[in-house]
Amino acid sequence: MTRTEVAHRYPTPALEKGLDALELLASESEGLTKTEVARRLGRTISEVFRMLVCLETRGYIARSGDDERYSLTLHLFKLAYQHPPIERLTTEALPIMQQVTCQINQSCHLGVLDGDRVVIIAQVNSPLTSGFYVKAGGIGDLMRSTTGQVILAHQIPEISSRAIELWCKHNGMRPPRDLGQRLTKIKQRGFDERKSYEVEGVINISFPVLDDRGYAVAALSVPFLQRIGDSTTPSKVKRVLGKASCALSEVIGGVANPKESLRQVG
Repeated sequence: MTRTEVAHRYPTPALEKGLDALELLASESEGLTKTEVARRLGRTISEVFRMLVCLETRGYIARSGDDERYSLTLHLFKLAYQHPPIERLTTEALPIMQQVTCQINQSCHLGVLDGDRVVIIAQVNSPLTSGFYVKAGGIGDLMRSTTGQVILAHQIPEISSRAIELWCKHNGMRPPRDLGQRLTKIKQRGFDERKSYEVEGVINISFPVLDDRGYAVAALSVPFLQRIGDSTTPSKVKRVLGKASCALSEVIGGVANPKESLRQVG
């Protein structure tokens, strides 16, 4: 029996309305009024009112004081962070990431795959007073994220295919024509290095964090931005980040990136 068939056989309309509201508000950075929520969900105001009150009481959403707009809180992110595998991953990653930032004077972040999106679950700033960083809790587009594509390239084929399928469905378009070639190249190199799609001058460098079967559970990334008077280069970032990804993989019981291990031996 498929998930859709199960859902039709065991309907839970109240829960579905609540989940619909959470998913809707997750895509709205400025929030929505209860009238807007009702209209966007095709519900009456009375249908969504009690559900919004419940979500607000439980801390999942909050209202702005002036215009009564509902927005997501960080409660869902907090729950995800407390999930044992994620909590352990971030706990082990943070000391390693701090060492990385001190060695290269750049920020570092850790991202995981969530369906067809990339979620940043941990981030450490550069030790310097200024710099570029990607905030924890941020969500990235799978086809534009270096972190996401490194995970895809080192992922179980079924999961990778499912993520791409979801992305196509949610975006109403096909994946880039060169996606297969790009992922193959990333897998062969063991990392990815690419100019940012969003910020001029930033070079995104990313290495996979591998489990005991050699599949990616996350990726360590650095958005490299050349600083005046700083001798740090992309080559140095790759050396430091590659070693860090191996260290994190091993400390969580995974295997070191074989490409990175060979590069260090050579």
